[in-house]
Amino acid sequence: MWGMGPRAEAARRGRRPAGQETRSQILAAAREEFTAQGYDGASVRGVARRAGVDPGTVRHWFGDKAHLFAATIGLSGVDPGAVARAAVEGPLGSVGERIVRHVLDVWDADDGGAGIRIALPVALSDPERRALLPQFLGAEVLGPIAARLDPASARLRASLAATQMVGVLLARYVVGLEPIASLPAREVAALVGPTLQHYLVGELDLPGGGQGSGVALGESATHNSSHGE
Repeated sequence: MWGMGPRAEAARRGRRPAGQETRSQILAAAREEFTAQGYDGASVRGVARRAGVDPGTVRHWFGDKAHLFAATIGLSGVDPGAVARAAVEGPLGSVGERIVRHVLDVWDADDGGAGIRIALPVALSDPERRALLPQFLGAEVLGPIAARLDPASARLRASLAATQMVGVLLARYVVGLEPIASLPAREVAALVGPTLQHYLVGELDLPGGGQGSGVALGESATHNSSHGE
């Protein structure tokens, strides 16, 4: 089916010895798979096929597709999707400050943001990786946030929040802009959190006067907060 002979087919099915060579081959295959299929269309099986290993070997090294993609841009120590899911848990009435605090705590613990300091410039400077970032962020990072919000404006709100957080991450970890770079995470969260809170649950003055979804979301947030959601 894939145009392989018996020997190649046997090699594809068999596990290769564990080692950095195998890991590097999988990463190279993953980049090909993500570039060819896009983040949504790529699969662990597709990566395994390109690397000549079985899917179990890919999962042994990288877990799932989200971790694998993160590793291709140098974020092998942190799962941005898991960070986003953990950050949005809890009452919507305090979600803005909670997201900032949780994200900064995670990256501060990663050797002062070493991973993102290396990975973000690489991802942004590489056209292929940069083209895949919106798909990855949409599915793994913005998706968990949008799921907590009013569907009518969820994607816009999550994207607005992302612009704020990307700016904070760049200033704190990549550029080293003071005093943001050295302020304690809790202080940055207290300062930036209200802006995220407005983007996520406040009233948005949309072009054309489209404010209805913002009002509805604010009411929904109050209701959810009273139930500890």
